[in-house]
Amino acid sequence: MIEIAEAVFSERGYAAASMDEIAERVGVSKPMLYEYFNSKEGLLLACIRQSRAALRSVTEQAVAGAESAEQAMYKGLHAFFVFIREHRQAWSLLRHEMVLIGTSAADEIEATRQQQTDLIAALMSGYFETSAPLQVEAAAEFVVGACERLAIWCERHEDVSPEVVTGYAMDILWDGLRARAMS
Repeated sequence: MIEIAEAVFSERGYAAASMDEIAERVGVSKPMLYEYFNSKEGLLLACIRQSRAALRSVTEQAVAGAESAEQAMYKGLHAFFVFIREHRQAWSLLRHEMVLIGTSAADEIEATRQQQTDLIAALMSGYFETSAPLQVEAAAEFVVGACERLAIWCERHEDVSPEVVTGYAMDILWDGLRARAMS
């Protein structure tokens, strides 16, 4: 149900998506969708939460066992860009948040950003000098924002692979972070 709903939300946009179409594609009745999710917004929230959990999982798995800050950064960035490429519909939901401002979905999207920021900050605290926790937090926010914009840029440049965009991100981000990495 979530996969199909994600596809309809991605194709039509949240406002234009209908529970009738989602129910028809899923092969259930519209009341059944409401039984599971309570509302169209509830279904959207379920889609966003599933995507957030999947993104966290792939990112955590990617950086597990990294032997250096640089390797952890590369693996985490690469996992993000692969996720965006392989989950275009989920990414579409996350990036079209402007139409959702003032809704619970906007809060869920921000929670996704915060999740990634917290994950990056925790990772950085293991590899970087942490005498300035606000600076670590700011750096993590910067990484999330930069990568979000690069992912949007990748939509316009489909020929750019996750490996190439990860290299671009590392060229810019790692230069600024390298001096803070502990040996």
